[in-house]
Amino acid sequence: MGNYVARYVTNPEATPEPLVKPSFDANFGFPNGRKERVMIATEQEMEAAKVPLENRDYCAHKLIAHMACRADVWPFAYKCAHEKHDYLNCQHEDYIYRMKEYEREKRLLLRKQRIEKKQARELLA
Repeated sequence: MGNYVARYVTNPEATPEPLVKPSFDANFGFPNGRKERVMIATEQEMEAAKVPLENRDYCAHKLIAHMACRADVWPFAYKCAHEKHDYLNCQHEDYIYRMKEYEREKRLLLRKQRIEKKQARELLA
């Protein structure tokens, strides 16, 4: 509910849209640049492993390893606990990364809003 209130009630101009690409440069504020995220699993590997479309993200390579392990040891799927843990940990880290990016975008929008207000005050004075 907090995001809904911020998005549509309190400050819609400074709250980023969840499904829209960031409006600021990804390297803004990073003097040495940032490490670019790359997909490890290729499209062909994901198709061959029959990874569902909703799971084709930055953790797909971990899911492929988990699915392969399950296929190898079935019906003893509990033997793939390590692969499952790796995949779920990757999903959690990806979620944390996306939330940090959302917060970064929100803070940069607030900063832009503050700068515009300050410039408007200076023009009036």
